[in-house]
Amino acid sequence: MRKLIYVIFIFISVNAFSQEEADSTRNPLKVSGTVSLNSNGIAPIPAFSLGKPALIAALSLKKNRFSYDPQLSYGLDIRPWIIDNWLHYRVIEKPEFELKTGFDASMFFSEYKTPDEVILRGQRYATFELAGIYKMSRKSSLSFVTWYDRGLDKGTLIGYFFNLVADRSDISVGKHLLMDINVQIFYIDYTGKNDGLFISPKISSSVRNLPFSITFQAIQTVNSNISPFPKFRWNLGLAYSF
Repeated sequence: MRKLIYVIFIFISVNAFSQEEADSTRNPLKVSGTVSLNSNGIAPIPAFSLGKPALIAALSLKKNRFSYDPQLSYGLDIRPWIIDNWLHYRVIEKPEFELKTGFDASMFFSEYKTPDEVILRGQRYATFELAGIYKMSRKSSLSFVTWYDRGLDKGTLIGYFFNLVADRSDISVGKHLLMDINVQIFYIDYTGKNDGLFISPKISSSVRNLPFSITFQAIQTVNSNISPFPKFRWNLGLAYSF
């Protein structure tokens, strides 16, 4: 399975570069991003969290079918938590369907307390992604994400993340409020008995024509062999988008 993912990723990447040269002058560079303050620091894989408030900044630089999508996650004490460096290529980019591949070189930081100090240790990860989104309408979509994660340092995890998301966006609530609702069902299969099936609903609310939004997210374990059994968690976030 691992070798097949590598072959697919390399094949798509080579094909991507050959097509991108012909499209290089069609679209300008697009820049967007989000900065959010979160009460419980939910990770990109929602089964894991920082367990305390976190500041998360995400940026997207898109040129034609390529994009660079870094994300920086910190605790409020300015200690780093997760640093992601995603590179994406959109293999298919149509109004109703999009398919993309990605590679992420990331760092995950954890704290170890000693009688004299707190030691911060960084662990490196390489992640391969295949993701698609089907747009049923302008406001409704169904998407899937598959990751293969490989830790590069001693004590890191290796495994898969599968995610299915149903999304409904721009729901009008009166004249001024908008609401987005999505539900994701995801499964993780990692070394060291880190397997489980989870469900995570998310609700976001914003005011029309304002760049701020408030998000509530919950994570409930359906089935898992993780010990201790993952408890119900929730997160409240305030985000600014540009």
